[in-house]
Amino acid sequence: MWKQLNKLIEQQFINAQPLALIVAINFNRNPDFDDDVSEALALAESAGYKIGQVITANRDRPDVALFVGSGKAEEIKSICDSLNPDVVMINHNISPVQERNLDRILNRRVIDRTQLILDIFAARATTNEGILQVELAQQSYLLTRLVRRWSHLERQRGGIGLRGGPGETQMELDKRMIATKVESLKKRLATIVKQRNTQRKSRLKSGIGSVSIVGYTNAGKSTLFNSLTKANVYAENRLFATLDTTTRRLFIDEEHEVILSDTVGFIRDLPHKLVAAFRATLEETIYANILLHVVDASNQAKERQIEDVNIVLTEIEANHIPQLMVYNKIDLIDGFSPQIIYAETGEPAAVYISASKNLGFDLLRQAIVEKMDYQKLVNEHKQDLSYEPWKNR
Repeated sequence: MWKQLNKLIEQQFINAQPLALIVAINFNRNPDFDDDVSEALALAESAGYKIGQVITANRDRPDVALFVGSGKAEEIKSICDSLNPDVVMINHNISPVQERNLDRILNRRVIDRTQLILDIFAARATTNEGILQVELAQQSYLLTRLVRRWSHLERQRGGIGLRGGPGETQMELDKRMIATKVESLKKRLATIVKQRNTQRKSRLKSGIGSVSIVGYTNAGKSTLFNSLTKANVYAENRLFATLDTTTRRLFIDEEHEVILSDTVGFIRDLPHKLVAAFRATLEETIYANILLHVVDASNQAKERQIEDVNIVLTEIEANHIPQLMVYNKIDLIDGFSPQIIYAETGEPAAVYISASKNLGFDLLRQAIVEKMDYQKLVNEHKQDLSYEPWKNR
């Protein structure tokens, strides 16, 4: 009996979700604040946390020492003493000093938005490249936050034969260790990049067009990729369900085929260190002929999400690549049906589909062919300023 009871308790402990408090500050009456909080909840749940409480406040600017201010910090501490959460999540990017000070006051692990996203990526990475990329981002992030990681920073090493000489702090040793690790990871990733470039050159020589799927996380990119290519990429209704870039041939019709790539989803304030670490993966986007920019048409914040995706595309220098907007999930909106929207130039500008319901795929394939043909004509006649491709459709 006791063995069965202990086993039941152990199983409940294993299955128990860690508890998190979410702290979200509304700076200058941000009109998108409610959307930001909803996204914070989705991120925390995607990371496997159970939400204990969401704590909000209005401020004009962050507090230099505590980010949230001393009064709000005491309020959070009181809630922590009552609910005993495993972690306190700040839905913003905070400085190392602010994180250290909050750690000391709350006596809890405090993480910011960047750390939360890094934790999600670390849990989801499956391929060797993905694991290396996430580890590189984590180590680069850690390098900036050693101010709070150690209790022995006051110790110093010195003496004959010790690198760094007398008076070298433990922090300096730790920084050098992490910097060495970062360089090692970069070299290992460089080898993978070289292999990827070789494969890409082979594809370019074949003359087959390249199309990359981009978009905000959870817009339905992987579902669309699976439906188009009959692939088996993991897809789920949660943020950052997949991280690894997958490439497949897409046969559109007897005369047209393209190389289709599915990429990691973007998000507001995607950490720069993560973008840098995943740059090798995102290069599939840089070399594409066109981008399928997938948008969750049912999301009220879709316009801002489109803007956030374009910010990341600019950061990786892919903002010059022609985009075909793909408004997905129209099955969740009354009165919407599959259709192609054309620009004044005559090229396809947007397609309305439902990837989960297989609605509008024939129109999407048509739009991809027309977009590729249009861009081909434009590229062939770049020097002819009088050429008007839409008159030759």
